[in-house]
Amino acid sequence: MAKAILVLSALCSILAFANFAQSHEVFKVEGTVYCDTCRVQFQTKISENIEGAKVQLTCRDMETEKVTYTTEALTDKDGKYTIEATGDHEKEVCDVGVIHSPREDCKEPAIGFENSRVVCSNNVGMHNPTRYANPLFFMKKESLPGCKDVLDELGLFPLEF
Repeated sequence: MAKAILVLSALCSILAFANFAQSHEVFKVEGTVYCDTCRVQFQTKISENIEGAKVQLTCRDMETEKVTYTTEALTDKDGKYTIEATGDHEKEVCDVGVIHSPREDCKEPAIGFENSRVVCSNNVGMHNPTRYANPLFFMKKESLPGCKDVLDELGLFPLEF
């Protein structure tokens, strides 16, 4: 009987710890940042990855819209970033946004495409701790000369350059 109580007590402790651990989730948010060399607001074969771009994950309370969590990251040589988000943000709206481009020739943010929504909660049917954000980008001041050919190849013509 004493052994049964001891085993039951140990089981309850393990379950309590597992519940605590689950409430302290760590999510990885992965994505890319590129330079839109054609100013068309989508990636083409002549788009260029941006190394050293700063991105920020921001979570806001759904009701009050108060910021509850933020963290930042920089892109690597391939324009990729990984942001670690701690905690479960089920009652929050989380977005990754571009903050800064280190490239002087590609600093213009694309209005309406500055952010990508990500879900940072286990209570939404996704069981993988990695979340993938849509690609983010900055635009060049002027499109490259090869853009017309690239867009013609895609059947997107005539566009003014």
